[in-house]
Amino acid sequence: MRPRSAARLLVANGADTHDARVTDLPGWLRPGDMLIFNDTRVIPARLSGERRRETADGSGVARIEATLIHREGADRWTALARPLRRLRVGDRIHFGDLTAEVTARDEGEVVLSFDRSGADLDAAIAKAGAMPLPPYIATRRPADEADLQDYQTVFAENPGAVAAPTASLHFDEALLARLEARGVQSTRVTLHVGAGTFLPVVTDRIDDHRMHAEWGEITQAAADAINAARAAGGRLIPVGTTALRLLESAADEQGRVHSFQGETDIFIRPGHRFRAADGLMTNFPLPRSTLFMLVSAFMGVERMRELYAHAIRARYRFYSYGDSSLLLPKG
Repeated sequence: MRPRSAARLLVANGADTHDARVTDLPGWLRPGDMLIFNDTRVIPARLSGERRRETADGSGVARIEATLIHREGADRWTALARPLRRLRVGDRIHFGDLTAEVTARDEGEVVLSFDRSGADLDAAIAKAGAMPLPPYIATRRPADEADLQDYQTVFAENPGAVAAPTASLHFDEALLARLEARGVQSTRVTLHVGAGTFLPVVTDRIDDHRMHAEWGEITQAAADAINAARAAGGRLIPVGTTALRLLESAADEQGRVHSFQGETDIFIRPGHRFRAADGLMTNFPLPRSTLFMLVSAFMGVERMRELYAHAIRARYRFYSYGDSSLLLPKG
């Protein structure tokens, strides 16, 4: 949607529910509140290529699509590949002039070792890859030039994500300027969003669901700004579940946020005691997802059911390019 801030905004202000627009956000926040943005940058992580084997009948060529999901080293990525049945350890896949060898395969994933590393590999992926749109978009149309901008936040800076922090897609420079004029503070953290964040829960027991680890960083300067805002009475409002998960990973029992660098596989579900977040801006996670469990933990299961029933009646748009919500449990 253009402008980005024209999307609808469902505001859950304590027990009250309001229909608004993202452009109205400054009116729902107070001077001194702090928005916490995820400044990760989505890489063009979807690669299309050919697996080639030497066979007498010429049947050794197969089309392969790989979506990079987690960096394992300077020259290695874990990837989702399809059709997986066409791959075995030792196979080589050619993505244009970029080549990778399958060095491991397990539970629907492969590890790809590329023929270059570091910045050279990053540049080759940027050239060969396409934006990794969610499956419900990618199955209807291929990624196009517009997605290079639309599926990236205006403050994306640190490359490494394979999915966008979608709540932040609603912000543009004009809205950021109005928030600043309102006295709303902001800071940026980094969590490289992985595809595993959005996988549905398929286990019978929640405790058996395995969260994929994602790399994140909160600098000392960001941690100091966050703690100062809360000490002065401001509310901490992560923009997106990714920013919230990182914030909760770095907070101690007293709610003080510390600098953080490393991987987190925090799984937030009903019963979690939130230490640092006072509000949350998020799109509408799908039922049976870990993200829906997170927002249910934040607002309460029954409250989220009420909000989703309202959103469905009012025809809010779900999914990554959809509408948004502002969740303020205490008003």
